[in-house]
Amino acid sequence: MGRIDAKFAELKAQGRKAFVAYVMAGDPDYDTGLDIVKGLPGAGVDIIELGMPFTDPMADGPTIQLAGQRALDGGQTLEKTLQYARELRKTDDTTPIVMMGYYNPIYSRGVDAFLMDAKAAGIDGLIIVDLPPEEDDELCIPAQKAGINFIRLATPTTDDKRLPTVLQNTSGFVYYVSMTGITGTAAAQAGDVGPEVARIKAKTDLPVIVGFGVKTPEAAEAIAKIADGAVVGSAIVEKIGAGEPVADVLAFVASLADGTHRA
Repeated sequence: MGRIDAKFAELKAQGRKAFVAYVMAGDPDYDTGLDIVKGLPGAGVDIIELGMPFTDPMADGPTIQLAGQRALDGGQTLEKTLQYARELRKTDDTTPIVMMGYYNPIYSRGVDAFLMDAKAAGIDGLIIVDLPPEEDDELCIPAQKAGINFIRLATPTTDDKRLPTVLQNTSGFVYYVSMTGITGTAAAQAGDVGPEVARIKAKTDLPVIVGFGVKTPEAAEAIAKIADGAVVGSAIVEKIGAGEPVADVLAFVASLADGTHRA
């Protein structure tokens, strides 16, 4: 059993929902970003989503785009992002780490080399937003064979005809995007999300986690009540981008985790 499956089994036994936090590796700089990542488990984060900065982040809103640009300007690379995982694993061998981003940096490194390095660094899952199921042979299948979960996004436009294709080679969990469009632009509504989560759960035994538009502890709690957990990204990244001290960022993360865990 991998770390992601083990984490969800642990949470289920505790009767709790999962809180997933997204941060951009290397934002606002390498050292500060690493301090934040190292502090996430202590702030109540169940799964860390580690953004891979990329020059053309088409699915991301302005907040995440700016974070990626700050990271790239500071010299963040895919290798340095893997180093974050290596550093965290020195003190934490249980918190799952999911790398999220785009295929180009992985393709440039070479799929086999990347998967070998990612597995050795302690990476547990991948969310690659620009690789559809039709391209599963490219990275998804090799990742699964390497023991790394490939987590797929489902969206409000993923209809019943498309859903089985999306779920076919997904593992770890399903990430339900609560709205159409880019990250960080609107607030998720639990009333809208609930029926969609139920529809997905009827087709898979995997946990369904909801992200995009979850910005407050109250929103995280509301979403977690109708899903298996909540993801917060832009709201955390905004505070990092505003230059807030690491302790303040982690205190905000802890409030989000508390909200999720109340559900």
